[in-house]
Amino acid sequence: MSQPQAAVGAAAPRVDARLRVTGRAKYAADNSPDGVVHAVIVDSSVGRGRVTGIDPRAAEGQTGVLKVISHLNAPELPPVEGGFPPGEPLRPFQDDRVRFFGQPVAVVLATTLEVAQHAASLVEVAYDAEPVSTDISVADPADEPETYARGDADGALDSAPVRLDLTYRMARNHHNPIEPAGIVARWEGDRLTVWEKTQDVQGTVSTLSGEFGIPPDHVRVISPFVGGGFGSAARAWVHSVIAALAAREVKRPVKLVLTRRQLYFGVGYRPAYEYELRLGANRQGRLTASAHDIRTESSRYERHSEGVLQPGRMLYSTPNVRQAYRHVPLDVSTPWFMRGPGYSTASYAIESAMDELAHGLSLDPMKLRLRNEPSDDESRGLPFSTRRLRECYRAGAREFGWHRRNPKPRSTRDGDWLIGMGMAAGVYDTERSEAQASVRLDADGTALVQSSTSDMGPGTATSMTQVAADALGLTMRQVTFRLGDSLMPPAPGHHGSRTMASVGSAVQDGCDKLRKQAITLAVKDEDSPLYGADAADIVVRGGRLYVKDEPTRGETYQRLLARNNRSHLEAMGSYAGASESEKFSFYAYAATFAEVAVDARLGLVRVRRMVGVYDAARIINPRLADSQAIGAMTGGIGQALLEHTVTDHRDGRIVNANLADYLVPTHADMPDMKAIYIEGEDYEADPIGVKGLGEIVIVGVAPAIANAVFNATGRRIRELPITPEALL
Repeated sequence: MSQPQAAVGAAAPRVDARLRVTGRAKYAADNSPDGVVHAVIVDSSVGRGRVTGIDPRAAEGQTGVLKVISHLNAPELPPVEGGFPPGEPLRPFQDDRVRFFGQPVAVVLATTLEVAQHAASLVEVAYDAEPVSTDISVADPADEPETYARGDADGALDSAPVRLDLTYRMARNHHNPIEPAGIVARWEGDRLTVWEKTQDVQGTVSTLSGEFGIPPDHVRVISPFVGGGFGSAARAWVHSVIAALAAREVKRPVKLVLTRRQLYFGVGYRPAYEYELRLGANRQGRLTASAHDIRTESSRYERHSEGVLQPGRMLYSTPNVRQAYRHVPLDVSTPWFMRGPGYSTASYAIESAMDELAHGLSLDPMKLRLRNEPSDDESRGLPFSTRRLRECYRAGAREFGWHRRNPKPRSTRDGDWLIGMGMAAGVYDTERSEAQASVRLDADGTALVQSSTSDMGPGTATSMTQVAADALGLTMRQVTFRLGDSLMPPAPGHHGSRTMASVGSAVQDGCDKLRKQAITLAVKDEDSPLYGADAADIVVRGGRLYVKDEPTRGETYQRLLARNNRSHLEAMGSYAGASESEKFSFYAYAATFAEVAVDARLGLVRVRRMVGVYDAARIINPRLADSQAIGAMTGGIGQALLEHTVTDHRDGRIVNANLADYLVPTHADMPDMKAIYIEGEDYEADPIGVKGLGEIVIVGVAPAIANAVFNATGRRIRELPITPEALL
């Protein structure tokens, strides 16, 4: 018998909101175990070369300084096999090589943060500097590209009646969450405990156990609250190893928090891209071929790859496709996943090109996309589990008023402002991974659900509480969900939009098992009103078990457990993740509509309004979903119009490594925004019928804005961000 649903689908407020807004939520750097000392990293001031000397004497002479650690006195770390990405991980203080500007070359430990900061400024470092290569536009790519092909793309392009040959460029972007990266590390014998800002509790356990050559069960990672991440905390970075190494050396807990400037060198970024795209079509607008030649920056010591090829393989019906994805090794720190990784980048090129094709053929951009909708995933030869992109287009067009768009560029004005409308499609993979969750029902009728997953902002604790409450037949107030501790059941990293599908399915499984335990106990208990009833006919609502067709025949969890002298019931829920031999292709979809105003004299762009429509299957909490969607639209404004990491290619220094010069959207940049969700579930994807939402909501935002800018001005800008200079 299916359970009544009360919590799932409700716009419930966050269960931890009061903790967060009152300051009672403890983030990583809020922890100060007894005897804690402070660490400050000394960064390299050259972009490539060798350290020829380090003089720590002035620093060590400061009152309160305990030690200065560098490659000259650091212990040798045991060997590890490779890094998280392909290549060799950056390991602190194991040699004298400088691989990028800002690389840690020493760390100062002191009794106060102020002393450590001052002492770090006194450490003198000498270098044998070498010429640096940090410019993707002039550097050579790696020899072996990642490739994909079907049909004869080049032949079909040569014979296509309509051809486009375009190049798009995207600047490097940085994550810039509110909470900086931080860690507190403490050793007790050969056991390590860290309070860390991380989106991947179990991954951090794996990294630290490997770096120090200790068993994984000797490492505990605690991270119940994360103040934003956008992907930057989805792996353990070198500063985490530095803190643990330093704590072991001084035999005291160590707190290390990166400065805002250090975040630009230390925790990854969305890499810069050059995307050459050739499209072939017939005169009715049906695509016949596409060729994608992509270059992206990466570090020399690790290779970072992301799903930039996927949209070009399956978003539109195209019989002939050729792709090449090349990495350009540079003297930079390693890029990393940033919200909508790969897909967001590809969507800018593909969706801008589709808009250019539509304009050239005098077709409505939405009609062109509808004309090229595939019936299945042509890259894998599989049917889509769901694909409601047509519904996304139509719902968005109605809500946005797409019919009012004037297709002639530079034809709509509001005083000095040129007005334009644009739209774009988006797609993101539906990722699912193995997960577990423990469930305990106590004699007082309350439940505790635990998993080592994270919450960097989407409201994990709230959505999991909703799933658990419905599955157990309790109210949300009777359920507590705890997370962020490696001692809890394992969960995948909190990234790639996999948490709800993966951990949520494990929570559902565990709660279903426990509810069935209680029902079995009741129907076999001669003193229970439910004795002898068919277990399949019993449901639970409000903590009360009863026969569906006889609602007066039942009893509460409390009464059942008390009579049976049970202090609690417990179960372990699990989810196996995606099948290795899937029968469907799983994606979430988006259609984004944007209206912009461009100052005709100054070239300033202002986004006036935006509508996003999403096929993300079952929505657990519309309030949390709206938070994700509006936040992603805001991030897309930054990607389209503001965010641009500026590098001095003479030495690799990031010139604007601060929030004064690296521009991100503010409240004044956030227009009228609305999110719409196409109703439906996807039980082929996972047992609770959801698809990830956190990534898809940003995919397509930047090209929708860029296409609106073209409609407003008649100027096609093929480089992000779109600056006033480009429009003058």
